[in-house]
Amino acid sequence: MDGSLGFNTFEKQDKILVGMSGGVDSSVTVRILQEQGFSVQGAVIRFSDAHDGAVEQAQAAAKALCVPLHIIDAKEDFEREVVVPFCESYCDGRTPNPCIVCNPLVKFRLLARKANELGCSFLATGHYARVEQCPDGFYRLCAPESAARDQTYMLYRLPQDILARLVLPLGEFEKEDVREIARDIELPCADVPDSMEICFIPDGDYAGFIRQRGYTPKAGRFLGPRGEDLGPHAGVDHYTVGQRKGLGIAAGRPLFVKAILPDGNIQLAESGEEYSSRLTLSDIATPDGKPLPDGEYRVKVRSAAQAVKCRFAGGMPGSGRGVVTFPEPVRAPAPGQSAVFYRSGIVLGGGFIETAE
Repeated sequence: MDGSLGFNTFEKQDKILVGMSGGVDSSVTVRILQEQGFSVQGAVIRFSDAHDGAVEQAQAAAKALCVPLHIIDAKEDFEREVVVPFCESYCDGRTPNPCIVCNPLVKFRLLARKANELGCSFLATGHYARVEQCPDGFYRLCAPESAARDQTYMLYRLPQDILARLVLPLGEFEKEDVREIARDIELPCADVPDSMEICFIPDGDYAGFIRQRGYTPKAGRFLGPRGEDLGPHAGVDHYTVGQRKGLGIAAGRPLFVKAILPDGNIQLAESGEEYSSRLTLSDIATPDGKPLPDGEYRVKVRSAAQAVKCRFAGGMPGSGRGVVTFPEPVRAPAPGQSAVFYRSGIVLGGGFIETAE
């Protein structure tokens, strides 16, 4: 590869603000946009004290790519909109996905505000997804070239005013292509592994993080498949639906977390019993702001899951609620996660899972 990417999307080149983290994806996004002829500036968001390393990495990447970098302090917004709901949700026995909440309420809102201040018409990030304007005039997220890297699930709640100015160059690339570009231009992040942890809990100890902040998650007992008492558990913040490892019980056979009950008890099930055929959803969002129509869709119930066939039926008009049924049961959909609806690889909406049966 000679460093010339030969990739073009826009007829009119303009000023663009790229959300940078110092990682390979956002850094290569900068390079691609430079090759397209955009006037590129970068912004890194300091969401919490745990993000100081990311700020330093973004500064190093911006220097290597010769782009100005703006640091956005988001600690108060992030604490209010993401961290507090995350802790409260876990204490209530749910499994939240903080990125899904952060993207519309903090990350992209602050990037858009900074872009407006700088006179940048467009925003860009290193997410693996695409944005297209559909025949009805609305912009929608679409699946990327790399099915293995698809991040549309994480972005499904982005509103129309963000989608209309969002540029996602990596939607056309495979991950190894991105790393190859980074190696060709000698970026230090070219072969740095992707982080798999929640950004504000880099050690992965969710329960420790929650308890250090003064929360007291619900206590209770493990209930076996036939309702038998299998002893106390460590607190609902230690478990999620579908979990098998780390239960700390000796039942003589593999057991899974089937449900975390409102009273704090945890219902266990044997292998094969952790499947659900019906979900109820709340706070359903669509890219066009209209109610999600009843009908047949494909749906993902977690970020890494395959999209499967389902039928959606909405609740009362304006309620933001609905019911999903599956012709084939799905494994361990967890309350607090999202169900995201697709047709032909296009995101048409999604909502938060309330119950699974």
